[in-house]
Amino acid sequence: MPNTGGAVDIYFETHGDKTNSPLLMVNGFSNQLVSWHPELISALVNRGFFVIVYDNRDVGLSTHFDGVKADISAVLAARKAGKPFEGMIPYTLTDMAGDGIRVLDALGIKAAHIAGMSMGGMIVQRMAIDFPERVLSVCSIMSHTGESAYGRSTEEANAGLMSMPPSDREGYIKHTVENTRIWATKYHFDAEAEADRAARQYDRCFYPEGPSRQFVAIRTASPRNEDLARLRVPLLAIHGRHDTLITLSGGERTAEVTPDSRLLILDGMGHDLPRPLWPAIIDAIYSNAERAPV
Repeated sequence: MPNTGGAVDIYFETHGDKTNSPLLMVNGFSNQLVSWHPELISALVNRGFFVIVYDNRDVGLSTHFDGVKADISAVLAARKAGKPFEGMIPYTLTDMAGDGIRVLDALGIKAAHIAGMSMGGMIVQRMAIDFPERVLSVCSIMSHTGESAYGRSTEEANAGLMSMPPSDREGYIKHTVENTRIWATKYHFDAEAEADRAARQYDRCFYPEGPSRQFVAIRTASPRNEDLARLRVPLLAIHGRHDTLITLSGGERTAEVTPDSRLLILDGMGHDLPRPLWPAIIDAIYSNAERAPV
């Protein structure tokens, strides 16, 4: 598919019949669109969705902000002191939400169902807040509201997230599998499938510089709880009971503060989308979309 064009170019792909209900899927921190498993996408298509996936800025085939520095310590210090920090960061979650809307623009889609995982959940929350007329329903998966008291990572999971991957292919794959094992469910963890996902990402575009700027966008985002309280579209929060990267309270709080919300807590799920739970996840996304006003 062509990119969106403009100063920030967003690469996207589509799956299914364009006359079906559009479902825009937004990836998590550092992940490319190929991290969505092809069979999961096919299953969503078979449920009647026109599925759209894309690379967030700074990963994959979308625009890379090469060489742009973002000193997270300096930014957070300025924020704590009440000083302006906007000029110190390359982009925000609000900017990233706008990227998804521009994908819809490029496809001529007026409004869509949106689903995001982890950082993608933060982005789709922001989309619904900033562009309510473009959103039919929201699915926030393993995410949080941005309030520091909710969804806090365990020390082990946070250390894994902050570790830099090796630059060689074999080392990158091993590093990714070992880290994912920390926060994925112990019941359904599939090391071979995770290695395959890591290999797909490495072979398509290894770009370790980008995630550091995405991390700054996450850490400098304002809490969304008050804005979520004003949402008027159906929201579904899906969360794994065993998530250690964004713990369960993140999903619980998202559903708590959003008026028209539902919460699905899945046993046997951590900060991952294990194959045995796909039917439950797909059914929940479909049911939430069905609640959207006609």
